[in-house]
Amino acid sequence: MNPLATRRLRANGLLLLASAIWGFAFAAQRLGAEYIGPFTFNGLRFAMGAAALVPVVWWLDRRRGVPVTARRAATRAVVVPGILVGTLLAVAVGLQQAAMSYTTAGNAAFITGLYMVFVPLVAAFRGHRSSPATIVGICCALAGLYLISVTDDFTIGLGDLLVLISAFVWTAEILLIERYAQELSALRFSIAQFTWCALLSCLAALVLDPAPFTGVGHALIPLLYGGLISVGIAYTLQVIGQRDALASHAALIMSCEAVFGALGGALILHENMGVRGYAGAALMAAGIIVAQLATVSASRAAPDPSAEVSAR
Repeated sequence: MNPLATRRLRANGLLLLASAIWGFAFAAQRLGAEYIGPFTFNGLRFAMGAAALVPVVWWLDRRRGVPVTARRAATRAVVVPGILVGTLLAVAVGLQQAAMSYTTAGNAAFITGLYMVFVPLVAAFRGHRSSPATIVGICCALAGLYLISVTDDFTIGLGDLLVLISAFVWTAEILLIERYAQELSALRFSIAQFTWCALLSCLAALVLDPAPFTGVGHALIPLLYGGLISVGIAYTLQVIGQRDALASHAALIMSCEAVFGALGGALILHENMGVRGYAGAALMAAGIIVAQLATVSASRAAPDPSAEVSAR
């Protein structure tokens, strides 16, 4: 195997591990929702995630011999983009975590995964031509969403609705990241958005959570997983993996997050989505994969925003 193929295989493995960590994080979020308010949970976990990345940035700067002036300039450059993206991130995770009291980890994982379909859909409205495969993928995903979330009397649960709204916000966040990512230090950009997200979430907790910053001890393990592992370690794995992986392939691998989310819900929380739910999940997974395969083909011809992967 040639060196490039070896690096790409290693990169794909790291990205798959990151998507597995993120998928199982839905179970951690569901457990955390039993003990503390959604904004308290997000404020603390994103503060931990930002703190976990700081020594990584310091170590990489030292290893590469980056001058102090260059470090300061790189840090200043991420402040405004970090605030903009961090605001969308705070809204997305706030909706998602609030939904965890009303839906299952499996449902939340698959519905959140719709951003993989929404991004190429938005790209089509921005003038990028959609392939027939993309259209088929979107139709499959929407059919799956119907089976998972819409009841026989054509109503949708509050939790699933909140997660669906968050998927639209995730889409906006991805497109905004695409606007800034190429010109900024990736890890510094992450620290900035995570820090701002943590600050906004903590402020929201004081106003919206019934008992802000209480019950933290009971939710310590979900918080540690959601903060240090899901936010800190998994995002670092993504950054390392994307250095050698094709962006379009990375997006396809990240779509496995939904499958790992359902697996985590079944193994850890003993959730059962039922025949209809699993049929919808299969349709959504197929739709996401088909849409991303279309992105892989399109990316061979020209860069496409639909190939971008969100920083979770």
